[in-house]
Amino acid sequence: MKTTIYLIRHGMTAANKDDIFAGRTQAPLHPEGMAQLVEVGTRLAGSGISRIFCGPLARTRQSAEIVSGLLGVPVEAQEGLTEISIPHWDGLTKEAIRARFGPEYPTWHDDPAGFSVAGCETIAEVQARAVTCLETIFRSYPGQSLLVVSHLIVVRSLLLHYLARPIADFRGIKVGNAQLVTLIRDDLAGTKVEL
Repeated sequence: MKTTIYLIRHGMTAANKDDIFAGRTQAPLHPEGMAQLVEVGTRLAGSGISRIFCGPLARTRQSAEIVSGLLGVPVEAQEGLTEISIPHWDGLTKEAIRARFGPEYPTWHDDPAGFSVAGCETIAEVQARAVTCLETIFRSYPGQSLLVVSHLIVVRSLLLHYLARPIADFRGIKVGNAQLVTLIRDDLAGTKVEL
């Protein structure tokens, strides 16, 4: 039996355009992001998607709802798909983060596997909850085609897991806004990633 999960990052936001760490803010899609999701929905029209899962933040919900409106399938928010929690960075430009929080951003950028700040999630923690969420979806909807909409950090973490690559390779995974990746779970062959 083959189960397919189409995995995408949410559409473009103003924060993406302005190099702002949106984090868990409720930043909506930019009009360009809305157009990206219409394109995704059009592209997926013949793929038999039965359900859409998304993170709970505005930009992922909005992305999922645009595609849902085109495909006529239900949307369900999942906490496991939400963005990483680094609350004191939320809404700041990367330049402001560097200025205010010393070595945190350089560590985040140069050693993502080693990034650890009190009261914040690590990439390993994001990966663990996101993989748990995706595995639950795989088990709960065998043989179906599904769409999962999340965030850059979550999608990168999931791809590292399913490609069997270490978190140290985090920066090597490139994922654009509304970029589509396919995970195919075959009972005999395991999970295949199509980038």
